[in-house]
Amino acid sequence: MPIIRGSERYNCQVLCFNRKIVMIRPKMWLANDGNYRELRWFTTWKQKDQLVEFQLPPKISEALSQTSVPFGYGYIQFLDTAVAAEICEELFTPNPPHTELALNGVEVFLNASGSHHQLRKLDLRLRAFIGVTHTRGGVYMYSNHQGCDGARLYYDGCSCVVVNGEVVAQGSQFSLKDVEVVVAQVDLDAVASLRGSISSFQEQASCKTKVSSVAIPYNICKPFNLKMLLSSPQKIMYHSPEEEIAFGPGCWLWDYLRRSGASGFLLPLSGGADSSSVAAIVGCMCQLVVKEIANGDEQVKADAIRIGNYTDGKFPNDSKEFAKRIFYTVYMGSENSSEATKTRAKVLADEIGSWHLDVCIDGVVSSLLSLFQTVTGKRPRYKVDGGSNVENLGLQNIQARIRMVLAFMLASLLPWVHNKKGFYLVLGSSNVDEALRGYLTKYDCSAADINPIGSISKQDLRTFLRWAANHLGYSSLAEIEAAPPTAELEPIRSNYSQLDEVDMGMTYEELSVYGRLRKIFRCGPVSMFKNLCYKWGATLTPSEVADKVKHFFKYYSINRHKMTVLTPSYHAESYSPEDNRFDLRQFLYNARWPYQFRKMDELVQEMNGDRVAFKETGEDGGTAAGGGGMGVVAAASGNPKAGF
Repeated sequence: MPIIRGSERYNCQVLCFNRKIVMIRPKMWLANDGNYRELRWFTTWKQKDQLVEFQLPPKISEALSQTSVPFGYGYIQFLDTAVAAEICEELFTPNPPHTELALNGVEVFLNASGSHHQLRKLDLRLRAFIGVTHTRGGVYMYSNHQGCDGARLYYDGCSCVVVNGEVVAQGSQFSLKDVEVVVAQVDLDAVASLRGSISSFQEQASCKTKVSSVAIPYNICKPFNLKMLLSSPQKIMYHSPEEEIAFGPGCWLWDYLRRSGASGFLLPLSGGADSSSVAAIVGCMCQLVVKEIANGDEQVKADAIRIGNYTDGKFPNDSKEFAKRIFYTVYMGSENSSEATKTRAKVLADEIGSWHLDVCIDGVVSSLLSLFQTVTGKRPRYKVDGGSNVENLGLQNIQARIRMVLAFMLASLLPWVHNKKGFYLVLGSSNVDEALRGYLTKYDCSAADINPIGSISKQDLRTFLRWAANHLGYSSLAEIEAAPPTAELEPIRSNYSQLDEVDMGMTYEELSVYGRLRKIFRCGPVSMFKNLCYKWGATLTPSEVADKVKHFFKYYSINRHKMTVLTPSYHAESYSPEDNRFDLRQFLYNARWPYQFRKMDELVQEMNGDRVAFKETGEDGGTAAGGGGMGVVAAASGNPKAGF
């Protein structure tokens, strides 16, 4: 809880025992990168060498018959063991508190955490707990939030107990439950035994820095008793990335729906991979709700009855019936849409159970074009009909933005049409790669209330579709996944069909590579070019790599402004370009990148010169390898070609 001491505000863990506060432990290292900005609200506790007395507020003091409490960094010394808190981020710092606490005899560590879900991240977290107790011995009790944080994050639970490097209890990662308690019976003698067997631990403990403590004259361990069974090491439960995409955003959507006061969701369903992924996630959410009600969760049942507007003691017991009450899907076709996508959207909606609409937007588009022609005297044409790129883009944007306006209109008025209370939330369906490249119209169907897939890559979504076709019961997703991605905003001709990757000038696989290098490895154009010369050098020349990097950074910088209005999205990927708090960058760049692109050209010329020199001297001519980093790599590898 937040606690003010003097003029400072601290993020604290309050430790209680038998209706008394025994210690207030302020956080010493705050999370202040990525999704977190704790320094906006709190300061770090810097007095590590002592515990100070904290005067309790009058009402709390009166309720507990307690005037003050030790405040600061320390541990609690019981008669038979020692217990200490390590708060969230502190575990992941270069010099974590548990190191010196273990040397001071602390055997049980309590970590109260707020750790968010990210695809494939759970293993990193669990390895940290396992590493702590494997090398130092101890019991690590990790307690995490679970559910939507009120914004873009989903805290993914997985509370656990780890003993000497072995997981003996693990909670669920994704759940609709408000509270989940994980219990384990452990033997602290095993901790003392492990520590006693490690000579280096003993030596370092003998010259440790002393940490302050609070003594409590109480035994918290029970004596040896055969009736009490010890918790055994268990196999760690990991979800596949496909399951994470289904259950994480599904639980996040349910939390958002029940807390927002909305009556359901509306999704523009195009029959393509992205919007179909969103539809499948909503369908999964409905399945989770029905399953949890069947398991006896009264809170989920009460929320579902309220949101689904059930009466006369009825409640959801079929996911398709529940979806019909809370989920609208609408196919907004035009003259450029195909029968294939229209059919796919209808079949998928039937499989999920949504209330599906089929709307033609050609009349609205024609009216707007007539208005434009009246005002300007000109009527734009598509590129395939002889129009310019400017005309072509403008005509596509009109369709996209009409769909956004129509989606919000339907979301606000359809409940009224069907005599339902409340409003519906509009769901977006653009993925992280499209956002990174800017391959979306500003204020089109990517503009919505929330987006459950906005931080998930196209490659992961296609894998998810194949999984969902088999495991969620939506078999039509297999056909949707197999279809080539297309926006269907240009006319279809016998010799032309619009394709996303052709429009973008890069593949979705390449976009994932660019995204990871830009964000995770903090690469600008030059350093990305160098990295990709190593990565793609076997198949592409340096000049070809440079052209690809220039093409990406040109469109990334031109479209960066779109990130300022990006629909709030479920955070699932470490290279998300969302600039609300995760990827804080400018949105106005010099799209020509004059210095960086010139530097890349110079490097290409140098490498081409090295190639020519190498051919002249032959494979055995060591003088052609050149200097600098590449030559060093070649020498180190023992392969005269490896430097190129």
